[in-house]
This record gives sequence, structure tokens and C-alpha cells, in this order.
Amino acid sequence: MQSTSYHGARPEPSDQFSRRITRHQLPAYLNVYNSHTGRFMGGMGNVSCNGFMLISPLPVMLGAEYDMQLHLPSATEEEVQTLVFRALSRWCRPDLTPGHYDAGFSVVENTQVFANLADALQRYFTFVHAVDA
Repeated sequence: MQSTSYHGARPEPSDQFSRRITRHQLPAYLNVYNSHTGRFMGGMGNVSCNGFMLISPLPVMLGAEYDMQLHLPSATEEEVQTLVFRALSRWCRPDLTPGHYDAGFSVVENTQVFANLADALQRYFTFVHAVDA
């Protein structure tokens, strides 16, 4: 068996830090849909308070506004919370994965709710000290 070489410090297991949840790929959980048709548009690749990157099977038209919705899990597994918003496409380029595209959007309607979502996601996906948990 061949050993793995590391550049820099080797990661060590530590009880000092713990993840609130296991690491997941964001696009697998935050799917974006067209608000008018309900059709899948893609998955969120990253989120900020002002916008997001969409990983989509189709390229998007630049400078166009899209009415979108995001289906979020609620406290109970049976319910789904729908976040409706409007976003303006700023850029689009081929993704590293063949047949996919990355597109940047800025949120232009329902911005405060979207900012709250970005803040909640940041807290959800961050490390915390075990003593703080």
C-alpha cells in the first residue's frame, strides 16, 4: 500500500472541533425551480447575501430576470418551505463537469429573505468548538 504525501500540515483528528452536520454538496440539497413552470433550473453552488451561483444543465441568458423558487426543508420532514425570489443573471460559463454550466445571479426581489437564508446556511455549514456546541 502506498502512503499519501501531504503538502503542509497533515490534518489530524481532533475532538476540539466538530461539525454540526456531515459535509454535503450544496447543489444536491438546494434545487432551484422556475416559479412559473415549476421546472428544475439547477442547484445552488454557493450562496451569499446578495446572490448565488447556479449549476445548471442549460446555459442562461445574460441580463435576464428570472422568477425562481427554492424548496427548503422545514422542521417536519413532511413539509417543504418555498422561498420565491427574482434574480438577475450576471454571467454564465461552462462548468468543469461536461454538460453543465455555472451562472452567477444577483437577487433583485425578496432580498432580505434571501440574505437570511445565506446567513442561516453559513451558520449551518460551519465548524464550532465542541465547548460552544
